[in-house]
Formats: sequence, structure tokens, C-alpha cells
Amino acid sequence: DEQTACRDLLPHLEETQDECVEPAGSLWTSFADGRVRLRIDNSCPQPPITVHQMFKESLEKYGSLNALASKKNGKWEKITFSEYYCLSRKAAKSFLKLGLERFHSVAILGFNSPEWFISAVGAVFAGGIVTGIYTTNSPEACHYIAYDSKTNIMVVENQKQLEKIMQIWNRLPRLKAVVLYRDSIPERHPNLYTMEEFLKLGDDLSDSTLDDIINSQKPDQCCVLIYTSGTTGKPKGAMLSHDNITWTSAHCSRAGDMQPAEVQQESIVSYLPLSHIAAQIYDLWTGIKWGEQVYFAEPDALKGSLINTLKEVQPTSHMGVPRVWEKIMEKLKDASAQSGFMKKKMLSWAMSLSLERNLNCSRSDLKQFWTRLADYLVLAKIRSELGFSSCQKHFSGAAPLNTETLHFFLGLNITLYEAYGMSETTGPHCLSGPYIYRHHSCGKPVPGCRVKLVDEDAEGNGEICFWGRTVFMGYLNMEDKTKEAFDEDGWLHSGDVGKLDKDGFLYVTGRIKDLIITAGGENVPPVPIEDAVKKELPIVSNAMVIGDKKKFLSMLLTLKSVLDPDTSDPTDILTEQARDFCQKAGSKATKVSEIVATRDQAIYQAIQEGINKVNMNATNRVHCIQKWIVLPRDFSISGGELGPTMKLKRLTVLDKYRNEVDSFYEE
Repeated sequence: DEQTACRDLLPHLEETQDECVEPAGSLWTSFADGRVRLRIDNSCPQPPITVHQMFKESLEKYGSLNALASKKNGKWEKITFSEYYCLSRKAAKSFLKLGLERFHSVAILGFNSPEWFISAVGAVFAGGIVTGIYTTNSPEACHYIAYDSKTNIMVVENQKQLEKIMQIWNRLPRLKAVVLYRDSIPERHPNLYTMEEFLKLGDDLSDSTLDDIINSQKPDQCCVLIYTSGTTGKPKGAMLSHDNITWTSAHCSRAGDMQPAEVQQESIVSYLPLSHIAAQIYDLWTGIKWGEQVYFAEPDALKGSLINTLKEVQPTSHMGVPRVWEKIMEKLKDASAQSGFMKKKMLSWAMSLSLERNLNCSRSDLKQFWTRLADYLVLAKIRSELGFSSCQKHFSGAAPLNTETLHFFLGLNITLYEAYGMSETTGPHCLSGPYIYRHHSCGKPVPGCRVKLVDEDAEGNGEICFWGRTVFMGYLNMEDKTKEAFDEDGWLHSGDVGKLDKDGFLYVTGRIKDLIITAGGENVPPVPIEDAVKKELPIVSNAMVIGDKKKFLSMLLTLKSVLDPDTSDPTDILTEQARDFCQKAGSKATKVSEIVATRDQAIYQAIQEGINKVNMNATNRVHCIQKWIVLPRDFSISGGELGPTMKLKRLTVLDKYRNEVDSFYEE
């Protein structure tokens, strides 16, 4: 076939690459140097462009504006788009000098920083593929990705990450060099460079050499690899094309009402892992497209410093995963629990007015007056304390938000706009925004993108399938998995269940894989039950329903505990909110272990009463929780129960707590 012929010729044809321009006929590929047919039609006719073309267009409009800001010794240091572009070219030349081969990868292992962005853009300019690796990955997990993606050069943040690579370097025959960007080099090692040394390596490479490589790139070729965190099986490398990146940056952000800098320069804080598609498309690529100013948070952002950065920066737009919004909510609830009687009363008065107005849009003038007053006197101050005084858009993605969080923020007069998509759709395929919003919906497909449901049930729930220019090229080196992802018409199957309302708003109701099918053949989606339990019992941090192939449903519960500020691991100490719950239930417990070891009667009874309430509202008897247990420690990334974006890894939990689960079902 033509694609294979093209591929075999490629090494010999670098100079005469234009002879191979005939676009590939297939919608997918599993080869790094493959080409795909782009899904261009009347709904998305925009001419496809490469990442470099996108950056050049922005350079002409935004060259003198500040692009990246990072803190050095307590002061913000900023670079403009012109400087950003020049540094990216420098990085590209140095990558070439170090022997970066076409369609091989530059892997970046570190926290968000200007160096991360410059290395990523430089890798693409040089004809390579940028691959992010989670900083929480083990040396073995790093090896798997570096080997699979043919990593030629590794860019690492610090000593800790460098040590991982040193352990595996001898098993990576294609790894030619490592660049260290935060720490100084502890001991010299051949092919190990600091960022400063690295950026000078390519100085003698001519501009025309780099330009020839840039000009030979095509929008239907791969430039980014996103490794899905692999909640099941080995991680899969989702290949994204130049067109995936440039089209999504332009059109999905506009659907969320992100402004081009000529209208208003957006400022955002970058803190979520860039190896995940959400942050990479929102912080890095969209930032270039619309001339945004990106401020980098401190590496301990998720351990508590994020709020300080937000207060300093006062971003115009902010994106979080549900766990981030939940943490902000818990922090505020703790602060409120500690404040005086009047303050508490004022806050709950203001929040209930705001929630009511946001849920019902009441038209009465008097109501509106009180709501505005409450906002002015109370809520505006809280938003300011959170760093959201100038924030016009608050997004949430990567997992569904629960009702408690949604309502809490509506009470602060903050609407959380949910986005929905996957690594395989370059991030957001459906989006809510100021003009597209319904409670509990993740909005509508971005203009130019399509969604359909297949295998719908009586209630209209079906598997969500995607079509559009966000849809990825395929999984690297995994032809079978790639074929499984698409149907014969080229629609991407998400593995998620959802329904559409009559106006085209999408509601995601769960994962097909998470669906519990009881021994009696009843289908039970676990998330609504888990959310109901968490809402009913504010002491509960995580709830997980069990019941696949079982006679009845049971549940694992964890309690809200304070996180260790250094490791983010859960400690034994209950949060303020959890202690509050204990007092109301008539218990003096302050630690998780005290409750679990003694099966604290007051708490266990309160939990049972909460579960009884949830059971009373269950869809039917099958959906009732018959047995439950409180685990001695909350779920965490280090414990293996949560993935890097705080998603629950159900299979791991089942495996880890197999004895507890088995005890539910012993005759």
C-alpha cells in the first residue's frame, strides 16, 4: 500500500520529501512517521497548518507581548513571544546537533516551566515528537515510554528525576543525551548538559538548515505523543498531528470564549501536569495561538501553594480537575468551620442566595437586590481571597464534577464550565462556556466537531462516539488497539456512556468499563451512588461501589484526612470538616485510626443512617448498598488507588483490598 511504500522510502527521501506528499488515504496510522487523512468538511473547512505556522502567525501579532512568567528568587521574570520563539529555535538547533532524528521523541520529565514549553516547541520545530512523562512515574514506567517513543533526548527538571533516568539509560539504546533544567549537575557524565550549555550547542547550525526541516513538515504528521495514564493495561501513546494541535487550539478555546490578545490578553496559571492533554492544550498550545500570558506555579502548587500564586497573578481564566476544585472547597469549608458565629451566618446567607439565583434565575427585583448586596459584601471578598477577582471563566475537565462541588461554587457565584474529551480527541471535544451552559452537562460539541451515541438503551444512554479534527491519528506501535478504537466509518469510540438532550447538550453518565453488572444481570452505574453517599456524609472522602458479578452491592469508604504538606499523602488526622461531623454524631475522635480500630459506635451508626438515606432514594432495590467498610487510609496517588489526575483506578482498588471485598460476600 502507498503508506508503506512511502514509509520505506522516507529515510532515503528526506531531501526530496515533496515527492511523497500525496495525502494518505487512511484516517488512522500506528506509525510515528505515518500520515492520515484529515477530517475536513464544510463544518470545519479551515486550511490545516503546522505548529510552526501557528507560532509565526502569533509572532506577527503578539511578538512584543509577554508570553511566559516564572518566579526566580521571589520576582516574576517574563519573556516575550519574540524571545520565546527565538529560544524555541535555539532549542531546535541544539536538539538537531545532539542527533534528534525525524519522528523520534524528545521526552520531558518535570514540573511546568518555561524550559518545558521551549523544549516542547523546539522538539516540534526540529521535526521530532514531544512526549511528556509524569513526574510521579517510576523508573520502569519512564523506561517503557522512552523506549516505546524512541526517545533521543530527555529533558529533566532536577536531581530526583535525573536519578530515575540514570537507572535506565543503559537499557535505552536510542537515548543520546539528557538535559537538566533546574538543578546544577552533581557529577559530570558524558552527554549530560545543563539548560544553558544545551542552548548553545546548536549555535553553529545555520538558520536555513532548520528552516528546511520546518518547511518539510506537514499538518497531517505526528508532533505530540500523549501517553494515556493506563488505568487499564500498558500506557498507550496517543499520536496527535500538527492539525490536531493547531485546529484544537484555535477552535476549542474560542468555544470556551478564550479571547485573542488583540481583544484582551488572557492570563492563566500553569500547574497541572503537562504530560496530560488538558494542561498541554490549555496552557502551552492555546497560549501560543491567542497570545496568552502564562504564569508558572511553584512545583508544590497542588500541596497548597497554588492559591498564593492565583492571588498574585489574578488570572482571567482558570482550569482545574475536579479534585482541585474539591480541595479549594474543603479549604474554604475548614476556614468557615473555624470562624466566628456571625461570619459563618453571613457566609451561609450569602451563599444560599447566590446558589438559589444561579439555579433558578429568579426575576424578583428585591431578591436580585439582596443577592447583589450579598455578592458585594461577602462573596467578592472570598473570590478575591482565592485569586479569582479578575477570573471570568472557570473550567473543569478530566473527570465529572459532583453536585456538591458544583453547587458550592455556584454559591460563591462561580460557574464551573465542564469540558469533556480525552487524550484521543486532543483534549476538549465538548465544552461549556458563558454562552453554552446547563447544570451537569459538559456543554455541546465544539463547532466543527460531532458526537453520536451508539447502542442506546430505553433512557437514551449510549456510548459516546467522536468525529472531527480533534480526533487523534492512532496509538503508536499498537495497530490492534488503534483498530479497536475506531469503527468502520472512522468514528472514535470513547468507552463512555452518555445522553444528549433535545438541544444537543451532552451529559456523561459513566464509563462502560465501570458499569457494574450484578450476578442478576442488572446494570448499575456506580458514580451516582458514590456521589450521593459523599453528599450525604461529609466525613467521607472516597466511596467506591462494588458488585460486579455479585448478588448485591457493597461499598469501600475512606474518611477525609489532612494531607502531609511535603508528600501530599493522607495522614491519620481528620480534617476540620470530618471532626465537625464526629462532634455532631457524638464522638470525640480526631484520627481515622481511632474510628476504625474501635469501630466507633457513634460514627458507624451515623454512616449507616446516611447510607440508609441514599438507599431510600435508590432507583430500585438492586441499587441499594447492603454492606460497607471504612478503610484505614484515604486513597492517594502514591497508594496506587488514584491515577496522576486523581481518577479512581477501580481495578487497582479491587486488587489492593481484595480481602475486605471477599469478606462482604462470604456465605
